Amino acid sequence: MTNEKIPLVAVLGSPISHSKSPVLHSYWLRKYGINGHYIPMEVDTVDLDNVLISMPKMGFIGANITIPHKENVMKIADKISDRAAMIGAANTLSFGSNGRIYADNTDGYGFIENIRQHQPEWHATDGPSLILGAGGASRAVVSSLLEKSAPEIWITNRTRARAEKIASDFGARVKVIDWFSVNKFLPDAATVINATSLGMVGKPELTIDLKPLSNKTLVTDLVYNPIETHLLTQARERGCRTVDGVGMLIHQAVPGFSRWFNVQPTVDTALRDLLLS
Repeated sequence: MTNEKIPLVAVLGSPISHSKSPVLHSYWLRKYGINGHYIPMEVDTVDLDNVLISMPKMGFIGANITIPHKENVMKIADKISDRAAMIGAANTLSFGSNGRIYADNTDGYGFIENIRQHQPEWHATDGPSLILGAGGASRAVVSSLLEKSAPEIWITNRTRARAEKIASDFGARVKVIDWFSVNKFLPDAATVINATSLGMVGKPELTIDLKPLSNKTLVTDLVYNPIETHLLTQARERGCRTVDGVGMLIHQAVPGFSRWFNVQPTVDTALRDLLLS
């Protein structure tokens, strides 16, 4: 018999059945021989506050937060990291021994590390970055690119007001361009990022024509289902470097796992293959 507590971590969202996070973290738990559990929890917005307050008492040491709770959790957390505050959303929580909740956002970290792994010669300083979409993922990407000294970020969205809000929040290096004028900016873009849900299974295709794009541009898609989106196919045909979205999912999980279980996990091919299977 032992009095050692088994550490518990969960991912909270609604819906949650589609989440690959339990598979991802369970792989690392097995790999490093950690006696812990990572489970999915379907939680409605009206119950989020009560659930989070109760979790530390139930043995949970942390949680991941996904749609639709990333912004709401900011109102509940006791302490918020600078980057989560800047982004306005959190995806990674840690619970103190006193039940206090620390909120962080690791999406931007995952975005950068994914590109670095697959295209190590890329740098945010290479030139302007063009971001398609102005949701929560876009805010994380903008924050990470600015942190890495991107000279200029062009952001476009079908609803222009959302893009303008991001530009207002993040400062002069972020400029809004019209959704229907994207082609004019493609020749000068060093990096193109799809941060919309367009191209995802069950969603309409992203119909932007990449013919004006330079073959020196790096194109990355945050969508990972399908892994090969129409945007990435187009970019590859243009001779561009490309990075798919599954690595961002993996890399954004690294800081949380390290914080919760005191092990820095490695990102390997076996894990990627498991998530794609």
